[in-house]
Amino acid sequence: MSTEIKAPVFPESVAEGTVATWHKQPGEACSRDELIVDIETDKVVLEVVAPADGVIEEIVKNEGDTVESGELIGKFKAGAAGEAKPAESKAEAPKAEEATGSASSADAILSPAARKLAEENNVDPNAVKGTGKDGRVTKEDVQKHVDSSKASGTAPAKSAAMPEVSVAQGERAEKRVPMTRLRASIAKRLVDAQQTAAMLTTFNEVNMAPIMELRKQYQESFVKRHGIKLGFMSFFTKAATEALKRFPAVNASIDGNDMVYHGYQDVGVAVSTDRGLVVPVLRDTDAMGLADIEKKIVEYGTKAKEGKLAIEDMTGGTFTITNGGIFGSLISTPILNPPQTAILGMHKIQERPMAVNGKVEVLPMMYLALSYDHRMIDGKEAVQFLVAIKEMLEDPARILLDV
Repeated sequence: MSTEIKAPVFPESVAEGTVATWHKQPGEACSRDELIVDIETDKVVLEVVAPADGVIEEIVKNEGDTVESGELIGKFKAGAAGEAKPAESKAEAPKAEEATGSASSADAILSPAARKLAEENNVDPNAVKGTGKDGRVTKEDVQKHVDSSKASGTAPAKSAAMPEVSVAQGERAEKRVPMTRLRASIAKRLVDAQQTAAMLTTFNEVNMAPIMELRKQYQESFVKRHGIKLGFMSFFTKAATEALKRFPAVNASIDGNDMVYHGYQDVGVAVSTDRGLVVPVLRDTDAMGLADIEKKIVEYGTKAKEGKLAIEDMTGGTFTITNGGIFGSLISTPILNPPQTAILGMHKIQERPMAVNGKVEVLPMMYLALSYDHRMIDGKEAVQFLVAIKEMLEDPARILLDV
């Protein structure tokens, strides 16, 4: 019995998507609920799974094709387990090995997505160990081979099937790669933010010694109690939450000619992934403890790396925190995350000589940056908001005492 494979029903904010990867090919066996194809939208990657045990009968939309919500992308034949073999039969594989060696067999069962990645990176498919069904070399196998080659400092071996490209002396090679939907969406939103908002940035610096001492003193107990390490982000999130309650304009958004003041604090935490920057949201941070925040950040980080963040995870948010310090950034001017009116930038902790009570002391300092929309927030409020965060971080007891 033939069944239509359709693209998922996209949320209202998503118009269309792109077929990213077919994990199964026509004639290949599929188990019920097994991943068969990824659909990439401008926000998340949606997974389509097999409706039952059977085989892929036909692929209607190939990798890279644009699809709309609920559009037909392929056909599935349920209960056809007997036909669940790759295009090359197992009986033919040994013959190929006898004639050309095991390398030809490995090449014969290279998946289309893996073959494309291998060609892009000049990888010899015969050098890649396949972990898929019947020894099929998957896209992940090729990526691991490329990563390991880079780590060892050796260039990937060139495929024998690929002709050598001669480049004239003095000529510089170029590679043109289309933007992913997520990257294109990020670019559009950032440009829109710069064109529509009256964006300014104010700076301050914070002495991180008190928080570093707290972490050192209670880290072991914290891990035993909560099963997770105490990081800096939870302190910044709590300090920002308290400051947002004191300065409602920073926790607001602009909707046309209306200013929307939110009576809750949903803080987005920018996470960098291979596909681009995503901002999952911590809901009701006023009601969350430090351990709750740390656990949720780790959970979001794991989901982001695996491409499993849902649209609900990134929807909304009244304020955003981004940490360029983990990459070594000393100071920056973060761009607003519309329709929010402010974003806090954390940076690298660096020891600097500071004047303390008339004496010079070397302290671990961090620059803070607050970018804000001047249409909604006055300079006075922005500066006071950032000073409030600075004071709470330099004296963490203020967070508990609400002073």
